[in-house]
Amino acid sequence: MTVTGVGRAVFLAASAAVLASGCGLAAELEREADPARTGEAHPGPRAPGPPVSGPPGTRPSTGGQGSSRGAPAEPPALAEHCPATGLRVSSGMVDAAMGLRAMPVTVTNCGTRDRRLNGYPDVLVRDVENRPMDVTVLKGPGPITQLEDPGPHPVPLRPGESARSVFVWRYSAVDPADVRSSGVYVEIGPRAGDARQTVVPEGGLDIGETGLLGTTAWQKVTY
Repeated sequence: MTVTGVGRAVFLAASAAVLASGCGLAAELEREADPARTGEAHPGPRAPGPPVSGPPGTRPSTGGQGSSRGAPAEPPALAEHCPATGLRVSSGMVDAAMGLRAMPVTVTNCGTRDRRLNGYPDVLVRDVENRPMDVTVLKGPGPITQLEDPGPHPVPLRPGESARSVFVWRYSAVDPADVRSSGVYVEIGPRAGDARQTVVPEGGLDIGETGLLGTTAWQKVTY
């Protein structure tokens, strides 16, 4: 996915609901794509990864089924229903600007009572063989990028309301033959102690040897 086209417009519009426009994701991607402010974007290479069936855009979770920290024999099956926690996780399109990657992750209160988030998502990245990758998940986007982070704060969610975090990382050339070089399955827990739910980002997470994944704290989505 490049920084131009319909996918970028949809992604930036979604992110604008979460982050301040001046120092937010849109400004950071523009700075990465066109550091000299020439008005000509220079998209980075497309994030590699195996094709994913189904329509592009938001990817459903496993519906709240927690996964072992070992190596399951089969990849997780995707389903879309409301987990026991009442919080459903989904991911948006991966956007790229030069070496910077960004992906919105959304938690929706699909239950019947109020819920509350506070802080950062709990994340584990797995490769195409569903094995855990050696990825350090940061609470905050630095030192990866200057993207604004709201920091931990109470985020009340009524039924139907959503909160969002933005995942950021730096592109690293990966060997397509090395199934452990690119993240395919991302397990995300909305809160500490919640069972992780699995999403499959379109294009994968080409973190490779960089080994760093930054996250922003949950922030309520307003429309």
